[in-house]
Amino acid sequence: MTELGRKLAAGAALARSVLTPFERPDRLPRAIAAMAPWGQSIAGLVAGAAARYPDRTAIIDDAGATTYRELWARTRSIAAGLRDRGVGTGTVVGILARNHRGFVEWLAAAAATGADLVLLNTGFAGPQLADVVVHERITVLLHDDEFAPIVGESGVGLALGEATLDTMACAGHSVEPNKSQGMVVILTSGTTGRPKGAARRSDDGRLEGIAAVLDRIPLRLGDTQIVAAPLFHAWGSSHLLLGLSRCATQVLARRFDPAAALAAVATTRADVLVVVPVMLERILAVPDHERFDTSSLRVIAASGSAIRPTAVTSVLDRFGPTLYNLYGSTEVAVATIATPDDLRRDPSTAGRVAMGVRVAILDGDGRPVPEGQRGRIFVGGAMSFDGYTNGGDKERVDGLLSTGDMGYLRDGQLTVDGREDDMIVSGGENVFPAEVEDLLAAHPAVADVAIVGVPDDEFGQALAAFVVPRSGTELTAESVRDHVRAQLARHKIPRQVHFLDELPRTTTGKVLRRQLTDPGIA
Repeated sequence: MTELGRKLAAGAALARSVLTPFERPDRLPRAIAAMAPWGQSIAGLVAGAAARYPDRTAIIDDAGATTYRELWARTRSIAAGLRDRGVGTGTVVGILARNHRGFVEWLAAAAATGADLVLLNTGFAGPQLADVVVHERITVLLHDDEFAPIVGESGVGLALGEATLDTMACAGHSVEPNKSQGMVVILTSGTTGRPKGAARRSDDGRLEGIAAVLDRIPLRLGDTQIVAAPLFHAWGSSHLLLGLSRCATQVLARRFDPAAALAAVATTRADVLVVVPVMLERILAVPDHERFDTSSLRVIAASGSAIRPTAVTSVLDRFGPTLYNLYGSTEVAVATIATPDDLRRDPSTAGRVAMGVRVAILDGDGRPVPEGQRGRIFVGGAMSFDGYTNGGDKERVDGLLSTGDMGYLRDGQLTVDGREDDMIVSGGENVFPAEVEDLLAAHPAVADVAIVGVPDDEFGQALAAFVVPRSGTELTAESVRDHVRAQLARHKIPRQVHFLDELPRTTTGKVLRRQLTDPGIA
């Protein structure tokens, strides 16, 4: 497709989601005029939504509801307070907050000053927060009050908690527009080492990336969307921005509870539910789920880690053709998107390549492999990052970035086998944990499972299964092995089986595999 063709396709996708023929004709011009002084930053999105639909509910959270008019007024007042404290272009502001209106206000306010923003993981322990503050050069930290103890030990120059920020919001001040747009830094959600900052600026590429999502996932103007995925994560923050651009009502909760999420769908008549896959597993486990009316859901959007095929089928059976699964990463953004039809045909698919994106499967020397053959996944698109804030980068080949995953393309569909560094070589045979995990996850007595490689004198590496049994069931190590033995090759049978109450996971649901083999690793 030519560059003009890509831009036209992107424009069409954006128009389907942000325009409606039934809108009062003055609303969109008002929004465009209000956004103009602020550009494409999150501050501009809030300004535009407030001008277009000032009395529409912007956010529903644990504290109640607030309109776009109120959200923009509080944002401007906080921005003025931040400016008075020296925050502006060149300042690096960290935000450490759970999902609530404050996160949105503080993010938009800091963006309005022209500062660079770093979204911080709410699962950080004190030493990790202090480490990130130093390495990302954060000098101002806006935070929920619950994090005050670790913020106080972080060494940051200026820390502002909820009470102070609320006082600033209520002051009724305003701030002059700042067209200087800083970076938004998303920290990688890897399971080992220091999180690395992946930075992006607001530009035309971001619009193409947004269009790639909207081309495949039917998000609409004025949706009510529950964003259960953490807002500090790329998936949650992307849907926050998509929601603001569509003047959506965003339903947020500081802590995820699966039954409460279903209740919110029923009470708000939500159109969209945004989750990471582990949340889907917990929603599926809610007893007596029939008591919640979820018929309003049009989209369940999932990303952040792999979804087990059994969970995919269960979601489609329970909620209808609503599930959309996006494969990507903090660095490459969008790679592929699987629609309900794709997932019904093949519950293990990662979907088709997104609009404006290139996906290639390469061998160890960087050469393309034949269709259907496993190799390393590389991705290129308008939203790919330019490098880490520490100066590092991902491996690049012909303009494409390595995802760190292995997989293959067949008939236009991508299948992801797993991480390159998770592959287990046992007796000279390559084993990807996902294949064995998916098989065991389908066992009626298994609630959760992870497969890791452990040293073995005979085979070099052997498979170890860490299994969470379902409540009220009986499971033995031998029955686990028998289940695998009946369906997979001998070298894929776990030599070790361990039973746990739960698996260690990141806040976005990724299994901390190294903690399974070395519990002393934090």
